[in-house]
Amino acid sequence: MGFRCGIVGLPNVGKSTLFNALTETQAAQAANYPFCTIEPNVGQVAVPDERLDKIAAIARSAKIIPTQLAFVDIAGLVKGASKGEGLGNQFLGNIREVDAIVHVLRCFEDDDIQHVANRVDPLTDAEVVETELMLADLESLEKRVPAAQKKATGGDKEAKVMASVLGQALELLRAGKPARLTEPNGDDEARVFQQAQLLTAKPVLYVCNVGEQDAASGNALSAQVFEKAKAEGAEAVVVSAAIESELVAMEAEERAEYLAELGLEESGLSRVIRAGYKLLGLKTYFTAGPKEARAWTFPAGARAPQAAGEIHSDFEKGFIRAETIAYDDFVTLGGEAPAREAGKLRQEGKDYVVQDGDVLHFKFNV
Repeated sequence: MGFRCGIVGLPNVGKSTLFNALTETQAAQAANYPFCTIEPNVGQVAVPDERLDKIAAIARSAKIIPTQLAFVDIAGLVKGASKGEGLGNQFLGNIREVDAIVHVLRCFEDDDIQHVANRVDPLTDAEVVETELMLADLESLEKRVPAAQKKATGGDKEAKVMASVLGQALELLRAGKPARLTEPNGDDEARVFQQAQLLTAKPVLYVCNVGEQDAASGNALSAQVFEKAKAEGAEAVVVSAAIESELVAMEAEERAEYLAELGLEESGLSRVIRAGYKLLGLKTYFTAGPKEARAWTFPAGARAPQAAGEIHSDFEKGFIRAETIAYDDFVTLGGEAPAREAGKLRQEGKDYVVQDGDVLHFKFNV
């Protein structure tokens, strides 16, 4: 299941540094984790998960394969992008193709790095990008909603649903609020809203790029961004791009010591990756055996056949049952055989809602 997070930001905020650190860190770990660059500006990165290592050790797996996210380094933006200024059309097109937006904001002072507007103000920077996305959505909905309303008066049921949910989104945008605050009424409205592919409907992760001295606890500027994220129901993390660039060249042990000296438990990039995973409402289940232990991404609320389909479509089509062990039971009891003996291996059917951390073995017949 491919999930893509688009990294956006104004010039000189650390956007490219963050992307480069993400991809270079993963490339450096290629001996343990698979890495590939799909396109020059797309990097596939592993989602950190300590549970996978524990499962692999118990199952004595020869290989460890983590679940992954794709990060896209999206073209820069300038005012007027919604009207095609600069690389506006390319920018908006790229945004439309991603599942979530990772918005890098400059939260550090440095006279050697000039800000595009000659000032450091992350909230204003965020507003520049948001405004362009809102203007693009407004232009789209101001054409679509009246047309849907007209059809709805003629008795068209689909048009009625569209007029209701997209009309709500249009009112939000006119009030200067993102479409993601829309509250669809029922499954039909949720479906229509998703199909609309509104730019401001995408979930947002704010990445506060701070100086090295603020990497552990942030600063006054990042605090403002966290308040903004909380008010919007978005996510926010603090990262020092400077530190991340230094970590790239370090071995694992050296990296851990360096982070400890800075008062950090993990790298900022790990926080970004994990936050992106959370932002998209994703969960993880595991498969384990002598050949490999592997993490699989699935959307929260998925039932067993849909989760099985993440491995192969045949698993979903011919699904029979899922042999299921909860993660805690797998680790505490010491693997599949002890869990089976203790009665902790369950046979789950098509209606089972897969839980985060489940260790699964699917039975299927095609």
